[in-house]
Amino acid sequence: MVEVGQLAVIGIGAVASFFMAWTVGAGWTPYAPSVGARRTTVMRGAFFTGLFGILGAVVQGANVTEAISAGLINGVTLTPIAAVIALIVAAGLVAIGIFTGYPLATAFTATGAVIGVGLALGGTPAYAKYQQILLLWVLTPIFCGGIAYGLARLIRRDDVPDEYSIPLFGGIVGLILANSSFTFLAPESGGASIAAVAAGSLPLPPLAGLVVATLFVALVLGVILLIEVRSNVKRGQRHLLFGIGALVSFSAGGSQVGLAVGPLAPMTIPLGVSLAVILLFGGLGVMLGAWMGSPRMIKALARDFSSLGPRRATAALIPAFAIAQTAVLFGIPVSFNEIVVSAIVGSGYAAGAGSVSRGKMAYTVLGWVVSLLLSFALAYGAFVGVGML
Repeated sequence: MVEVGQLAVIGIGAVASFFMAWTVGAGWTPYAPSVGARRTTVMRGAFFTGLFGILGAVVQGANVTEAISAGLINGVTLTPIAAVIALIVAAGLVAIGIFTGYPLATAFTATGAVIGVGLALGGTPAYAKYQQILLLWVLTPIFCGGIAYGLARLIRRDDVPDEYSIPLFGGIVGLILANSSFTFLAPESGGASIAAVAAGSLPLPPLAGLVVATLFVALVLGVILLIEVRSNVKRGQRHLLFGIGALVSFSAGGSQVGLAVGPLAPMTIPLGVSLAVILLFGGLGVMLGAWMGSPRMIKALARDFSSLGPRRATAALIPAFAIAQTAVLFGIPVSFNEIVVSAIVGSGYAAGAGSVSRGKMAYTVLGWVVSLLLSFALAYGAFVGVGML
């Protein structure tokens, strides 16, 4: 039977987890490029961010949740007190970033806080996991910014009209979507992609089947958009932007909900609470956060970092979708704001460096670094201090 004191700590942990989920959702900006391109409004973007975000949290949130709950520290399991401290520190720092208008990296604060309390508990660093995390964090600006820049430069060419670039981008999105992992397709093995499942039913070798299935999905999306742009180019462009924004929001839910409910899982799973229920709980939090808090961040990124047209907005969202799905696949906590900011800046530079606020970027990068170090120090110090009481 759960003691009253333990139940109280779990209750506090649940409140802190929900607040963390709220702050994570409030910091989401997947529709910022679309708002900057004036293809949707701030409030509509926030609404769809939350709607697709909760879906992604439930369907794809397991891998990152398990990484946060047990993959960052070796030798110990987070105690309820440690989890509560990590959640309060991480959520507090993210909330400060939201209300000051600077997007602190949620993954940085959550990762730093969990590592801080884990080491204070006597655990040992999980260096192999840290290498994966650091590699993805470092490559994210290079990959997102570089690919967004290249795509934006391509579609700015006069000899690449929208009638061809829009279906081409739709096909690229199809390539990524076909190889994105979904838990419900293979729950016993942690998930599978559409291409992998389809390849298993084709009378072809595994690799050939995977390639054929991937190309088929890409071709279908490309043809649908080709038919639409032949009828109305602007409508096809708007639908492409909306669809990518929806997929990026979905990916945000899958890659971010674990930051909030990862520390909660070790407290509740031993009591018989399923991971699906925990993910739904976190998904509700991020959805409400997106609806209530993300408009401020969407506006900041859409108008302060770079003024994007619809072409460059599309170029920014495609690599954001790809890197977010990579994080989901390998269970690596990654900051979604780092993804979106990098993509927006890279796309913005395609029109010249003057379209990007360098001062804003410098403060943002500084905020990311400080959030990691500060969350680690505060969480470590707070746990040690509580232990001395």
